[in-house]
Amino acid sequence: MSSTPSNKFLPSPKTVAIVGCPFSGGQSKLGVDKAPIHLVQAGLINEVEELGWRVVFDGHHQFEDISIPPDGIQLNGASDAAVNTALDASIARLRSPLLVAQVCESVASAVQAHAEMGHLPVTLGGDHSLAMGTISGTLRAYDQACVIWIDAHADINTIHSTDSGNIHGMPLSFLLKLNPPAPSPDSVLAKFDWVSHLPAERLVYIGLRDVDRGEKEILKKHSIKAFSMHEVDRYGIGKVVEMALDHVNPQRDRPIHLSFDVDALDPSVAPSTGTPVRGGLTFREGHYICEAIHQTGLLVAFDLMEVNPTLADAESVRQTVTVGCSLVRSALGETLL
Repeated sequence: MSSTPSNKFLPSPKTVAIVGCPFSGGQSKLGVDKAPIHLVQAGLINEVEELGWRVVFDGHHQFEDISIPPDGIQLNGASDAAVNTALDASIARLRSPLLVAQVCESVASAVQAHAEMGHLPVTLGGDHSLAMGTISGTLRAYDQACVIWIDAHADINTIHSTDSGNIHGMPLSFLLKLNPPAPSPDSVLAKFDWVSHLPAERLVYIGLRDVDRGEKEILKKHSIKAFSMHEVDRYGIGKVVEMALDHVNPQRDRPIHLSFDVDALDPSVAPSTGTPVRGGLTFREGHYICEAIHQTGLLVAFDLMEVNPTLADAESVRQTVTVGCSLVRSALGETLL
């Protein structure tokens, strides 16, 4: 069954735009780009339509038109004589930064266009670097939007704190403008200048349990609210969601962008993902979050990220894809009764 509280921001007829983003460039494991196709083939569009939504789906985004210039981009845009060695070293660690920047900018434009038409964009990733694009698109359409980030990981490493260089672990540092400014228009960092600014007080995490040391320092320095699995265990998921909403949306009047990485769920629930961490959210805890955000009537965008159909046996893949579809349905109003 479905529950349909009136959405304060979406017009009738209520419309979902499925934004399929088969992209894996923000990290090193192949296969996460296959998830959107698997989710749609599992029947997601029909399932959403059965909840009473009109669905717009124009096919999965293809990124063949994204071309990376072979040269002309300098690490920091400075001459050899004036090179900023520390900045260059940090940028050099980044994995495919120009590709990620251009793909995410394309995604931002797509999400923005749907949001401005009154659609609710449901973005199917793909790796979580895409959230730079999805959240930027939301903020262009709803400048007061807040973000609820469901994840085992904080994804807020800066170019200086990252060890891996994988940008799927960094999108929030770009959104919160925590990285150094681009030293010149030719710098790699300048290719991220389009990213919208999300104020730190409008971000809240649920489900963290694998946070890098540098990320812990960032969270404390910027007073970013985070509910780890410790708080979920202590208070229960219902109380945690209420406290999260009280922090980012105290008057319950801001649009909500819900970004859900399936590795927030325990690997026993969603095994086919790139960076599983034991001790995660249960099946019901993950679904309760989506149900509760839907019940606010404030949801304007939803991301489902990091399903990877190539990392497990066929049954584990089926289980993870099925869970992904059911999370989307819960965020769009499916209820148990």
